[in-house]
Amino acid sequence: MDLTQRLKDRVAIITGGASGIGLATARRFAAEGAKVVIADLDPVSGEAAAAEVGGVFRHVDVADEASVDELFDGVAADLGSVDIAFNNAGISPADDDSIETTELPAWDRVQDVNLKSVYLCSRAALRHMVPAGKGSIINTASFVALLGSATSQISYTASKGGVLAMTRELGVQFARQGIRVNALCPGPVNTPLLQELFAKDPERAQRRLVHVPVGRFAEPEELAAAVAFLASDDASFITASTFSVDGGITAAYVTPL
Repeated sequence: MDLTQRLKDRVAIITGGASGIGLATARRFAAEGAKVVIADLDPVSGEAAAAEVGGVFRHVDVADEASVDELFDGVAADLGSVDIAFNNAGISPADDDSIETTELPAWDRVQDVNLKSVYLCSRAALRHMVPAGKGSIINTASFVALLGSATSQISYTASKGGVLAMTRELGVQFARQGIRVNALCPGPVNTPLLQELFAKDPERAQRRLVHVPVGRFAEPEELAAAVAFLASDDASFITASTFSVDGGITAAYVTPL
């Protein structure tokens, strides 16, 4: 089996594809033969990412219904199908903190980008996948959907729990229509988002890192490998799953010395 052609000619839309896990996944998808669409709010980094992987860039505001519909409908019209949707865009702003200090505007903004976007993107993708009788949707949730944290980001945590629940329901609902829907649950990942967060608070970083049995944060490429697997036919019997790639954090009672 030639794994470099595992996704040959499949059209893959990656939201938040200009950086972090999204960009690493775009590189992996392209290496496996997919036609990659980088969907992002930032046209500069988005165009650069698309050029790097030989794909195309589409500007999108994932919290806006019209923008999301234009993205998916336009890609289907231009490239002929939507085979893979990696609904990955997300934010973790500094004003999303403890429930005691997080105000409603911060709550709403995180819910819009992290949860409402997955609803909009999944619905838009399904409009094309259902008639085709095939497709793979991968939604980025988080290990914080499975664990409580004393260093809370209350809206982020709640949004990822919503992604997890919605993914399970969609995976069950569309299983007999040839469409698989799975949730990726990363542990802490060495991305610009996490680096920025922890640079402001090194003590918080250490408090989290000590709980990872592997003893380090994940690299984006390690998550990309998992996404490529879920997108491929190698995962043909996997749907409605919580796919944890977390260095053992959600399984740990204590970590090794």
